Amino acid sequence: MEFSKKSRKNTIKSLQEEELDLLVIGGGITGAGVALQASAAGIKTGLIEMQDFAEGTSSRSTKLVHGGIRYLKNFDVEVVADTVSERAVVQQVAPHIPKPDPMLLPLYDDEGATTFNMFSVKVAMDIYDRLAGVENSAFANYTLTPEEVLEREPYIKKEGLLGAGVYLDFRNNDARLVIDNVKKAVEDGALAVSKMKVIGFTYDENQKINGVKARDLLTDEVIEIKAKLVINTSGPWVDKVRTLNFTRAVRPMMRPTKGVHLVVDAAKLPVPQPTYFDTGKHDGRMVFAIPRENKTYFGTTDTDYKGDFAEPKVTQDDVDYLLEVINFRYPEANITINDIESSWAGLRPLLGGNAGSDYNGGDNGTISDKSFNDVLDAVVAYKEDKISREDVENVLNHLENSRGEKELSPSQVSRGSLLEQEEDGLITLAGGKITDYRKMAEGALELIRTILADRYNETFKEVDSKRYAISGGEFDNTKVTETVAKNAKVGIEAGLSEEEATYIADFYGMNSLKIFALAKEIEAYPGLTLAESARLRYGLDEEIVLTPADYFMRRTNHILFQRDSLDDLIQPVVDAMAEYLEWNDEQKSSALAELDEVISESDLSYLK
Repeated sequence: MEFSKKSRKNTIKSLQEEELDLLVIGGGITGAGVALQASAAGIKTGLIEMQDFAEGTSSRSTKLVHGGIRYLKNFDVEVVADTVSERAVVQQVAPHIPKPDPMLLPLYDDEGATTFNMFSVKVAMDIYDRLAGVENSAFANYTLTPEEVLEREPYIKKEGLLGAGVYLDFRNNDARLVIDNVKKAVEDGALAVSKMKVIGFTYDENQKINGVKARDLLTDEVIEIKAKLVINTSGPWVDKVRTLNFTRAVRPMMRPTKGVHLVVDAAKLPVPQPTYFDTGKHDGRMVFAIPRENKTYFGTTDTDYKGDFAEPKVTQDDVDYLLEVINFRYPEANITINDIESSWAGLRPLLGGNAGSDYNGGDNGTISDKSFNDVLDAVVAYKEDKISREDVENVLNHLENSRGEKELSPSQVSRGSLLEQEEDGLITLAGGKITDYRKMAEGALELIRTILADRYNETFKEVDSKRYAISGGEFDNTKVTETVAKNAKVGIEAGLSEEEATYIADFYGMNSLKIFALAKEIEAYPGLTLAESARLRYGLDEEIVLTPADYFMRRTNHILFQRDSLDDLIQPVVDAMAEYLEWNDEQKSSALAELDEVISESDLSYLK
């Protein structure tokens, strides 16, 4: 399948000449999920994104597909049940991306600053395991004594340590999840274009939206795209897209918040497994420290944001806050800004009326002390077979002073999301989180299919999106380790080292076989290994890599987690891309300058 700069021109031509059934605005995880499901159903679908796919928000998360255990502090069982069940679905359709990585939750004797104590965390984890279906499995929760915690994480704060809980969570590659959804949509016939910005709508005789005007940011050409239905999945930009219809007033939906993450070398902050802890600042927030590729990254902040949506920046205040927290919890680390190798800042597309965040900020609902103790007593009694499940449910259904969401409103398709069609015909799908992307898309497709059937008498096949694998995920999700090992052997036979082949097999899933096939066909680019050359060529041929930043930031982990080897790759990669994309000297210099700016921002050069 070709999905490249060369195929882009024909894709844009088709977008101009054909009337689509559905046009998706926004190529983050929400739009990618909608495009995948729509294309799989046979709906003629277009997807346009003004930046690179995943560039705006969906490559800037904490890089987890989480289970939301913190909601169990308020016994919001419904939220956790929804989240862990949907997480299992994502792991089924994308088994090469979310990987199990148990989370350590250290607990301290700090009244008022901690989310759990040792008793309540065990109760919460037992409920969590039951909801996740991992009781009596290798991923079942357990607790650690203070001594066991310190043996595992000797840098962690010793004073006041009560112990820790360990429970199942999943690491994620957010940008890869997006691009592999998009690639599957394209494979099924979607017309997907990045660097294409919507600048206005077109209308029929009844002033209903029937398409968009869009500017190709590579050529500056303005085109029109016609579609029976247009859906706005632009994340933090949702309100900005809605206001492109100047014929009506728009009530803002979104309240974006900014999250920041910082990366240091693992030798500076050795963390053997993902660790999740209270800040100790009595601010209701929690922070992660997560190992990845010989690095450790930590975050996140969660602050209201009103700046440039395209380029949210890490500020000195962000750095000061996170360094204070991390050095408080790891007092021997003594991390300074000069230890930070890379960073990222991203926006969370919170709905304006949804004050709660997944991990930080906001108030996800509080319950009275009496209700809290009643639930603890009920769960313990239930586990001892002294009361029935119905008795526990009765306690949960009568919590005092709970402000957490207990029911989905009619317009929601997942917790914290919104789906609606406005008077001008524009459909908006907003809010939610990465874990819910497939479920949100499924809800949107139900509405889209209904409108197409009622208004246009068009029916489309039903697709079980819970079992419809994304690109690279077409294998048994219960045999990830075996599949990686099997595919890696193909890479070794193609001339790659065992380490290179295993890394690529794990990173790309079944698409690794395409990279290994390229390794047999091509010669290594000057200055690059055969493995890097094959990855780059695959990105250019089948992953619509248009700039060096696309490749280094969102198709690979080079900028974020492989910073120490990045500098040696820059010139060879840009040279290879210039040849492939037929850049002139000016275009090549511009691409290098753009990459330098991206790296400088990630390096926090402006703060150091």
